[in-house]
Amino acid sequence: MILTYIFETYLDIRQHRALKLPTLPKPLLGVISDEKFKRSRDYRLHRSYFHFVYEAVTILMHTAILYFRVLPWVWKKSGELVKIVGLNAENEIIHTLAFLAGAAIWLQIIGLSFSLYSTFVIEAQHGFNKQTIWLFIRDMVKEIMLSMILGPPIVAAIIYIIQIGGHYVAIYLWGFMFVLAVLMMTIYPIVIAPLFNKFTPLPEGVLKEKIEKLAASLKFPLKKLFVVDGSTRSSHSNAYMYGFFKNKRIVLYDTLIQQCSNEDVIVSVIAHELGHWKLNHTIYFFVAVQLLMFLRFGGYTLARNSKDIFRSFGFNDKPIIIGLIIFQYAIIPLQHLLNFCLNLVSRAFEFQADAFAKNLGYAPQLREALVKLQEENLSTMNTDPWYSAYHYSHPPLVERLQALEVPDNEERQLLEII
Repeated sequence: MILTYIFETYLDIRQHRALKLPTLPKPLLGVISDEKFKRSRDYRLHRSYFHFVYEAVTILMHTAILYFRVLPWVWKKSGELVKIVGLNAENEIIHTLAFLAGAAIWLQIIGLSFSLYSTFVIEAQHGFNKQTIWLFIRDMVKEIMLSMILGPPIVAAIIYIIQIGGHYVAIYLWGFMFVLAVLMMTIYPIVIAPLFNKFTPLPEGVLKEKIEKLAASLKFPLKKLFVVDGSTRSSHSNAYMYGFFKNKRIVLYDTLIQQCSNEDVIVSVIAHELGHWKLNHTIYFFVAVQLLMFLRFGGYTLARNSKDIFRSFGFNDKPIIIGLIIFQYAIIPLQHLLNFCLNLVSRAFEFQADAFAKNLGYAPQLREALVKLQEENLSTMNTDPWYSAYHYSHPPLVERLQALEVPDNEERQLLEII
């Protein structure tokens, strides 16, 4: 874990040096204004300094938790608390929920200071934050309430499955998490997301007509077009789609509509997103994540009954939730390697989606959209190649603009290689 931190800090230092460069990359000269570059440079450097502090505190906290045997102490105290309130501490589900409640309170306290600084200092100083402290508190309370409603039954189900799963516990766990993932993808945009943002139908007009025409030409089963009030919290902009089978929806941030010069620029962003759908990128990623989750549960089942592993972390018994936490610590290096591989695939998918929009005739508009989003979001202009390759799920702007300029025959060859 510490070696991973050292390696990633080295990459962070390389990226910090790149952020300090006083000039734009050559391909962006004349494309990005000097004023936007300076604002982006200041914003990203501010976030970089913050990141160094956050990661240092995180590694120190995790190291202290392991070295000073905090986990067995909290597990013991949570059991004592369960007895004090008159509940059965021998019931592992009740004991686990008490343990996780204590851990959640601690993490909420630690994370709150960082969240407040990020929102009301960094984002505010650089013109992004639009929410008041009361809106921030309201959102936090809603998140806590959702955790209290959704968390206990999910945790209880996982523990019960592991208790009765026997030799097939990895399959049962994966099946439960698969159903849960599909359920959450279904109810989140309909039930949970509206608790935090207001979704309104896109008004009738040229933009709606062009998006519906594009969707119809690609046989995309568009049911509804929404605008979300992202501007109530931030001036960052985005667009996304969701839904299963014949019930698809597209959501535009109101900030995206405000920032783009004309409807065709916005439609080019939708064309890119439709490219992901047409090329089945979402399905490929979902299948990959499910496969990795199954392998993770399989690895856990190999280690869950090892008394030596639990003793090395200060436990005489083998609580299920502790076994899951220890296993997560153990596979941190492997998890980072897998994330790197997924990022490689994601960047290839982004190039393909850009090429898809280009083949629909939206290359000039998509180029303008990418530049506008880069400027308005004050995204990173200068990137270190090592840092970018390791961390970025999307290619840097320079690479995406260069790919859009590649002639069609060369582009096809490149996509075949990818």
